[in-house]
Amino acid sequence: MAVPAERRRRTPRRSTTIRGTWTLDDRLTGPVREVEVEIPAGTAALTVRLAYDRSAGVLDLGCSGPYGFRGWSGGARTEFTVAPQWATPGYLPGEIEAGVWRVWLGLHRVPLDGLPYEVTVITHVRPPAMPRDHPSRRGRAPRSFHPVPAATRRDLPTLDGFGWMAGDLHAHTHHSDGSLSVYELACLAADRGLDFLAVTDHNTTSHHAELPAAGALAGIMLVPGQEVTTDLGHANALGSLDWIDFRRPAREWAKAVQDQGGVLSVNHPLAADCAWRHPADVRPRTAELWHWSWWDRTWGAPLAWAQTWADDLVVVGGGDFHRPEEGHPPGAPTTWVLADRACDGPEAVVRAVEDGRTAVSASPDGPLLLRHGEVFLVVGGDGLILWGPETRTVVRGDRVILPARPGVHRLETPSNEVMALCG
Repeated sequence: MAVPAERRRRTPRRSTTIRGTWTLDDRLTGPVREVEVEIPAGTAALTVRLAYDRSAGVLDLGCSGPYGFRGWSGGARTEFTVAPQWATPGYLPGEIEAGVWRVWLGLHRVPLDGLPYEVTVITHVRPPAMPRDHPSRRGRAPRSFHPVPAATRRDLPTLDGFGWMAGDLHAHTHHSDGSLSVYELACLAADRGLDFLAVTDHNTTSHHAELPAAGALAGIMLVPGQEVTTDLGHANALGSLDWIDFRRPAREWAKAVQDQGGVLSVNHPLAADCAWRHPADVRPRTAELWHWSWWDRTWGAPLAWAQTWADDLVVVGGGDFHRPEEGHPPGAPTTWVLADRACDGPEAVVRAVEDGRTAVSASPDGPLLLRHGEVFLVVGGDGLILWGPETRTVVRGDRVILPARPGVHRLETPSNEVMALCG
């Protein structure tokens, strides 16, 4: 007898459901908890579903297999699938190893009377088909235009084989809590006139594999990164790095990033509930002093924080883009790096940040303050004030060269609104 088509299309599977209640004491004991499940040999794919009352609290979601990290989606998703050829964004595709898998639950917000939850783990005997709405199915046509580098548009000089590049060191895609694919984000950043963009999805590296092709199609350099994200603060790990375990103390992130040749940057140190509150026994030299949330730049708290953080602070900016409707596109603010032209690809950006060859402006076309060798180059700053530890100078002219002194300097308006920064 013929098997009906609807039955032939089904993927054989079995499921296991674990129920429990997280308490406020659990959250205080450890913000990320694990639910273990035994995955039998022969499992072709894995689906995990999390159910809880989202009006009562917030639980984050992720997992590891017998051989380590397999993905994280935080509070952006309550379901994921891992299969050999595809995975839900935020997760790493690949073979499903037999043995103990751990579903990670981040206890981000738990009410006083507790938060009941239900985790269902579904094992597939055959891999399920990629969903029709999976981001990988979105079209990616090569762009016909050729972006003009920011340094060329603004007529910025080179320096002994080094050249200026404009970009943004902080952005998110659907691999965490953003709304755009990697390619869509790359196109948006290229249209903004940026030369590079660091893609820094939360606590995952699943986006890294897409960056070279998406950047080439969009006409922009995409820099691999990951935003190490915890309740006590966030930091960007920049470079082609292995996954950084956000569950460990911040001092261990710093060592792991340094050992792999990357750069760790403290993100938005004064931004509401995301402010940096980790113990100060490790102080990364690089900090996202100018975050998009610094909307009133007459407010001097970021500058005051910088004075207490490090004498040799490397200043960067971050647009922290998530979705277009939020109104702050990539490059607001813009980070400029003086990149070594002999250094290939994204590594040139990472090395420039590591060496402190950076500056920040409000936008790709905003007033610029660049430390260019032994001098400051001020572009588009006529009528602004150059202010530093030992400097108080009114800029007169749209292209001015002034002596460079040590320390963080800024361009500001007569009403004290910061327009550009330079370390």
